[in-house]
Amino acid sequence: MTTDAEIRAVISPGRNRSGDEDDDGGNHVAVAKKKILFSPAITTREDPVAALGKLRHEFGEHGGVNMSIEASATFTVMEPETMPRLFAGELGPDRDFFIYSRHFNPTVLNLSRKMAALEGTEAAYCTASGMSAISSVLLQLVGCGGHVVAPHTLYGGTHALLSHFLPRACGITTSFVDLTDTAAVREAIVEGRTKVLYFETVSNPTLTVADVPELCMLAHEKGVVVVADNTFAPMVLSPARLGADVVIHSISKYISGGADIIAGAVCGPASLVNSMMDAHQGTLMLLGPTMNAKIAFELSERIPHLGLRMKEHCQRALEFAKRMKKLGLKVIYPGLEDHPQHGLMKSIANPEYGFGGILCLDMETEKLANRLMYHLQNGTQFGLMAVSLGYYETLLSCSGSSTSSEMSNEEKARAGISPGLLRMSVGYTGTLDQRWAQFEKALGRLHDESFRFHKN
Repeated sequence: MTTDAEIRAVISPGRNRSGDEDDDGGNHVAVAKKKILFSPAITTREDPVAALGKLRHEFGEHGGVNMSIEASATFTVMEPETMPRLFAGELGPDRDFFIYSRHFNPTVLNLSRKMAALEGTEAAYCTASGMSAISSVLLQLVGCGGHVVAPHTLYGGTHALLSHFLPRACGITTSFVDLTDTAAVREAIVEGRTKVLYFETVSNPTLTVADVPELCMLAHEKGVVVVADNTFAPMVLSPARLGADVVIHSISKYISGGADIIAGAVCGPASLVNSMMDAHQGTLMLLGPTMNAKIAFELSERIPHLGLRMKEHCQRALEFAKRMKKLGLKVIYPGLEDHPQHGLMKSIANPEYGFGGILCLDMETEKLANRLMYHLQNGTQFGLMAVSLGYYETLLSCSGSSTSSEMSNEEKARAGISPGLLRMSVGYTGTLDQRWAQFEKALGRLHDESFRFHKN
């Protein structure tokens, strides 16, 4: 009769401590079952939840339904001869051998497998922050003196990295373009010098939707690698399944969902992950943006209900956007038919997950945006004035003076960021009607305030 321990050993293979056997009993480094390489071929549109459902389940050390946390910085070997083989690369995580947690950690590796499955890539590596994921990928792919093409509209930190830090530190330059103008994108690519086309699938904060298939086709024709930041649209969009080579995430946002963790991820081909972990030239290995195993465990427990959370974020955002538009407010949301990329979003989004959980109100002036946020938080408890997104409570920020503050006024104008652009990451606590009543009450107070000001 087969014992529970023997069954668990088959599903979650144990470690061969001596390194003498060839049985590898598991997946590649952070490899999901689906294999995607650097290629312009557009892959099948598999539902992210279905892809996650195919992963093997990691049991705990004593048969717990949750995996154990491997909170070790360093790992033992049973024979002294095994150590040099580990450092020579003969043995590694693909055969359940670990050296040091800056290299690979079993708990972080499990989260990486989930991220690879979520995005439909061959491999993934989880990092200490979203910015560390972005900077590590760009440094690895572009190199000293290389060239990047990117849109005018980007998260302020990414824009600063591309426009200030990388040119100064290593001579990497960036041409910023209007991403919706494919002719401009094509013209900006310098054959032989441009290494990466970088963009956000849904831009921060203007909510411009990238035509991922078209941009990938254009870039691959020129031999350029496509790196897509999908932080705003996990589950909603799957850029690798649409042709992107590398997908970046700030896991701190929707994937975490609790506004309590800083983390990032690089999802792409195993060849890229392996090169980034190279002991001599790998950016992840040598710069060391290492994720803590306890953080990886926390995040692994949240991914299974990411799809449910995203559906609720998106449903609330769409309903609020429709109601705000009826009030005559200037609303920006891809789910509205008057959004410039509404049709595109419908055509490339994964079915049933909606159009994203973020909407913007253009209040035209920073003063008006600030006053509305004040009433929404302090007057009616609709949401919280805070940066970031993906939290279960609604978060409010005026982008021009916060998350896009690294950009000059000219750069913000070019990117379409109005001084009064209020970014709203829509949460799902309370009932929808309860939250809408709070919004209307705050808006009424703003109108009363404006009336008193003009009267006096």
